[in-house]
Amino acid sequence: MRNLRTLWIAAVLLMAGCGGGSKEEARKAPPKPVPDVFRVKFDTSEGPFTVEVHKAWAPEGAERFHRLVEQKYYDNARFFRVVRGFVVQFGINENPRISELWRNMTIKDDPVTQSNLRGYLTYAMSGPNTRTTQVFINLKDNTRLDKVGFAPFGKVVEGMEDVVDRLYLAYGDGPPKGHGPDQTQIELKGNQYLEDKFPRLDFIRTARIENP
Repeated sequence: MRNLRTLWIAAVLLMAGCGGGSKEEARKAPPKPVPDVFRVKFDTSEGPFTVEVHKAWAPEGAERFHRLVEQKYYDNARFFRVVRGFVVQFGINENPRISELWRNMTIKDDPVTQSNLRGYLTYAMSGPNTRTTQVFINLKDNTRLDKVGFAPFGKVVEGMEDVVDRLYLAYGDGPPKGHGPDQTQIELKGNQYLEDKFPRLDFIRTARIENP
């Protein structure tokens, strides 16, 4: 727990240094309680869409998502995995230093209380208790993911058809299944790798929590 707290403080300080606000302010300000329900507006290269998050659906996942958005973690992140009829995935920071820091900040699994229906948001994971920052939006009903532990924490309530369904998908899946962006390379090199090799990817300009 002490190591996790240390990593959290380091992440806050690094984000403050990159995205406005002094380090002293970041160090002193206690985290605000996460609302039971909140909305996040994504302004993207394809247009805006809004996500509604329910803490009761997946408390750990909802709290982590709120903290990431608070720290502007998703700003300028690419939708690096867009697989037709399956998912849209994002959540690797543009800065490799920040990505490396957050990769160690895993959260424990939530029980699956909702189904992976079209428009629902869920964390990507590589095994038990491995969730960090990457999330995906289901482009169809992927109910088979429920039984293997993928716990939705929110859903797209505005802009699914107009924006999410229109995100650039020609690059396809990443290796080894396809020839799209390599997640390891994104983590190592950040957006420079994507801009050089996959320049047509859509991206998040800003992600902000909406005032109630």
